[in-house]
Amino acid sequence: MSWRRALKDTARSGLAVEKTRLEPLVAVRGAVGLAIVIAASLWAFGPAVAASSAFGAFQAAIATFQRSWRPRPELALASGTSLAVSTFLGYLTISREPLFLALLVVWTFAAGMSWAAGPTIGLIASSNVAIMLVTVTLPTSVAQAAGHAAMMIVGGVVQAALIVLFPVRRWGAHRDALADALAAEADYARRLRHDPVASFDPLPLMEARNAAAVTPRQARRRPAELHGARGIAERIRPVLASLADPAMGVPAEGHARDRVRELLAAAGAILDVAAHSIRRGEPVTVPGAALATFRTPDTGSILTGRPYRAASRLNTLLQDVLETAGGSTPKGTDRTPVVGVAPAAPPHRPGSRSRPTLLALIPTALKAMRKELRGGSPITRHATRVSAVAAAGYVLGTALPLGHGYWAPLTSVMVMRPDFSQTYSRAVARLGGTVVGVAVATAVVRLADPGTYLSGALAVVSAALMYLLMRTGQFAAQGCIAAYVVFLLGMGGEQWTQTVPERVVLTLLGGLLAMIAYAVYPAWETPRLRTRLADWLATQGRYAAMVFDAYADPALRSAPDVREALLTARTARAAWHTAVARATAEPVRHRGLSRTAADDAEDALAQLGRVAMLLEAHLPERGATPVPAAAGLAEALRESTQQGAKSIRERRVPGWDAVRAAVETWETEPAGGEEALLVPARLVLDALTELSEALDTAVPPMTLDGTSAVAEPGTKTGTEPGTKSGGVRNPGSP
Repeated sequence: MSWRRALKDTARSGLAVEKTRLEPLVAVRGAVGLAIVIAASLWAFGPAVAASSAFGAFQAAIATFQRSWRPRPELALASGTSLAVSTFLGYLTISREPLFLALLVVWTFAAGMSWAAGPTIGLIASSNVAIMLVTVTLPTSVAQAAGHAAMMIVGGVVQAALIVLFPVRRWGAHRDALADALAAEADYARRLRHDPVASFDPLPLMEARNAAAVTPRQARRRPAELHGARGIAERIRPVLASLADPAMGVPAEGHARDRVRELLAAAGAILDVAAHSIRRGEPVTVPGAALATFRTPDTGSILTGRPYRAASRLNTLLQDVLETAGGSTPKGTDRTPVVGVAPAAPPHRPGSRSRPTLLALIPTALKAMRKELRGGSPITRHATRVSAVAAAGYVLGTALPLGHGYWAPLTSVMVMRPDFSQTYSRAVARLGGTVVGVAVATAVVRLADPGTYLSGALAVVSAALMYLLMRTGQFAAQGCIAAYVVFLLGMGGEQWTQTVPERVVLTLLGGLLAMIAYAVYPAWETPRLRTRLADWLATQGRYAAMVFDAYADPALRSAPDVREALLTARTARAAWHTAVARATAEPVRHRGLSRTAADDAEDALAQLGRVAMLLEAHLPERGATPVPAAAGLAEALRESTQQGAKSIRERRVPGWDAVRAAVETWETEPAGGEEALLVPARLVLDALTELSEALDTAVPPMTLDGTSAVAEPGTKTGTEPGTKSGGVRNPGSP
């Protein structure tokens, strides 16, 4: 992508206003907390302290809007306290510019590194540094600085207290995460009716898993309907795929396929009802017709073998979902399975994760930051970049005869992110929002000439609008923030002429510095695509190998180990998709992995994971007959995918001789195992072969008549020894 197109796309995304569900009650609660702090500070201490405490309450409320599964009061307290510490330390050094610059660099570098601990901590830390640049200018003595810092803590306490006293949609985010997972599976079931091999994005399941990890205090208060349903949803997804996939026994057309379509439609209806019940905290309205579909005696005469067992297990799991969503078995339901098959015993479910408390998170965050403290880390490059830009912006802003030079570094810190697209889109959004917000606020100030109290009220209104619209996009949020700052500083005694001109010019300067810094010292995701792909291959291969191991020796299989391998593969898949999304917006060449090659490789690895998932849906019981040939395939998969990941990182095409030999041995041995398990083994080999073909971008030689010289199977065409050529590889690649 060219720089011109990249800038155009990021500018458009920054100025876009998204349609999203607004939360007016939450916005009102945050604005009320801000109003209480401003009013109390004005009455007790005066405008200057009121402005400082207002920044503390404002930032504490913003912290509670971040996507986090932690208790919101803790986030408000942490945000207010950290801002108070930053402000007090900043004031102690503000009179000595070299010392303050050193503190700013260290503080900004630490805030940049905090992104390693997660986006919520990174956002809070970056916002604290940005606001500190403003608040250090308000006190006039050390005692006043201590008082201002104390009032910032009070602002966080007030916001935390309001969250406890007036909870709005308690557990709402956790309910939404679980409901979204069930709704995604309902949609998946309906899509499987028309496309038996439809893809499924596990992101909703990953979000539900993150939401299910709670702190000890949360665990004591969690609603009953949020217990266990996520684990059931995890087990439903492979059963749905197993029931629909023709490779597992149901023909593409006929009575059996029609019956499967009916079961999938009924499953979608039941999952939708459960999702609605959990999202709203209401009793389950049982869809009788959908349940009747699973209890009809026709199923036993139409489906046989694995499809029959999948239908039985799906029936049991759906009953569990309804029972969990309703808190008990809903009226009008029963536990009767599909006729002729006993309910399948649910596999062992590992214990739920426990989320550490906020204080216990500190060592974990420091460990994550220390792990990223290396030269090639994108987080380290971001921290270095943002600290250098903050220092340069502060020096330039102070040197220019505009006053309020902190606007330049403030803008840089607020807009800079570890990736290119967010940094550039936020810079454009902040500039556009600042111009609009300052223009509107200036017009109000000039027409109404508000005094101290009216300026405070207008600041509260601007903050309320920001809380309400912050999820609709950066442009609207930045416009409200600009108006809020103008009104708040006006309450402190500064005239609009002291803030408007330099704010616009210095905001532009800060945004330009941020954009130039990323262009000069970038952290592109495009060159790391091969590493992300290799990580996904290694984890996907380990997951598939563990599934085959479970068939090779059912007595030794461990369901938690298989589940952990699946979760690791999902994490690697999510990292790959994030990297691809970022690379798509970057103005750099593909450097060895074109978009076509990336898409084809992704399809191949998705197919490998799908085959393993289908087998996981029918893991044998501990007393089942072992399949010794599966052990050889599992070992070959484990070693070959590790070597294949190394080959991808080194820009070589991986070979699969060991896997091919294991499958061929399985086919020729009389005691090699059941034919139904051999079919997935062949599909695994096909998926790995497609991966190699996607990565083989070598142009085949041309014959005298101008056509491609297609090698015979088994011959070499410039690939790693052992790979087979079947024609033109990846024709869409350069």
